Amino acid sequence: MSSSFRAPPVPPSDEIDIFALAQAVWQQKWFVMLAAVGVGLAAAAYAFAVTPEYNVSSVLRPAAINELDALNRSDIYQLPPSEALKKVGASLESYDTRLGFFRANRKLFEEFERPGRTLEQSFEAFNKDSIKLVLPDPKKADSLSAYVKLSMDYPKGMDGVAILNGLIDYAIKVERQQVADDMEVIIKNRLSEIEGKLDAARSRYDNEKEAKIASLNEDDAIRRARLQDELKALRAQLKIRRTNRITQLNEAIGIARSLGIKKPATPSSLSESDRGSSSSVMHTEINNQQIPLYFMGVDALEAEKTALSLRKSDDFTEGRIAQIGKELQLLETNRQIEVLNRRENEDMFLRDVEPLRAEQARLANLNVDISRIKLVTIDRLALEPLAPVKPRRVLVVALGMLLGAILGICLVVFRYIIFPNINSGEKMARPMASVMMDAPVLSGPSDRLDERR
Repeated sequence: MSSSFRAPPVPPSDEIDIFALAQAVWQQKWFVMLAAVGVGLAAAAYAFAVTPEYNVSSVLRPAAINELDALNRSDIYQLPPSEALKKVGASLESYDTRLGFFRANRKLFEEFERPGRTLEQSFEAFNKDSIKLVLPDPKKADSLSAYVKLSMDYPKGMDGVAILNGLIDYAIKVERQQVADDMEVIIKNRLSEIEGKLDAARSRYDNEKEAKIASLNEDDAIRRARLQDELKALRAQLKIRRTNRITQLNEAIGIARSLGIKKPATPSSLSESDRGSSSSVMHTEINNQQIPLYFMGVDALEAEKTALSLRKSDDFTEGRIAQIGKELQLLETNRQIEVLNRRENEDMFLRDVEPLRAEQARLANLNVDISRIKLVTIDRLALEPLAPVKPRRVLVVALGMLLGAILGICLVVFRYIIFPNINSGEKMARPMASVMMDAPVLSGPSDRLDERR
């Protein structure tokens, strides 16, 4: 009886033979190359089919000091070059500025307009990712000066250079107009403030003028009242004096009649008449005493009494009365009040307004040409790019082929791990054949009997 030898099955091993794996990959190198070429062709098709995108950029730097000197020397609007750069940068980043430029140049943005979209939606599609504003990092001190960089990505078919340069010019014009508007408002406010101060000075002058006129009128009234009181008192005094004189004359007349003095006489002549002297002698009498009034004689005293009785006014007897009349006549018209009331240009008499008038004249004649003011320096204009930034066709194809090769290798490795017998069946058959040939042959019972014989 014969029997055959059967080799025990080889248990599967959990360990991966790296050499065998590499050999399996090498054996499938054409598959890997085919996968690399296929994916590379797909990447090339994508790279040549997609619309190329270009990038342009422009750099702005602060303007020179002399460019803003006329504006800063006006003492109206102070704008250092660094602040001017910040204002332009803020305008470039402003949504309103970009939307205004978009509306003013719709022909440049036809690529972003789609049916069914509003103007704002079309602008949002452009503004979302196309334009980027780059500022220097404040933490880094390696920057020699401040700058503002504006970059833009745009698809083929658009004039990106015109858009970027136009946007910068538009933002500069907007800020320049804003400066002009600010200056106009500031000048108007200052002129209004000066006019208010001048109005206050005019009001103060009017009040002072009215107060002065009232004071002059009051002084004249007081002076007139005093003069009239004095005049009345003088007239009363003169009347009393006249009455007293008449009384004196009556008394003197009585004495003269009793003495028989009819004509004016002297004490010496009266004594000679008593002695009866008839010689014609001229006497000279020196007497330091006042001769009594009755020596005037009855005739003279009667005549004076009659004149005093017939007198209607005693004003001519007192010089002060004429002077009072003169002063009252002068008080009828106050020439100072007339001059004050006849002033035509009363602004000439305002006090402490010369600086205000000088500032008003300066502001009214201030002529700063804002259109010539250079807010920023365009250090680099946007130029037509030489090559697109997206897609980079060579890089895309190279990455596609690399990805295809990696994908092919992964498939080969996966196949090797999942189906190891497919790759190693031939190698397993050869060792089994050699084992069968070297194994001892076992014979049956009849063979053993023959051997014993």
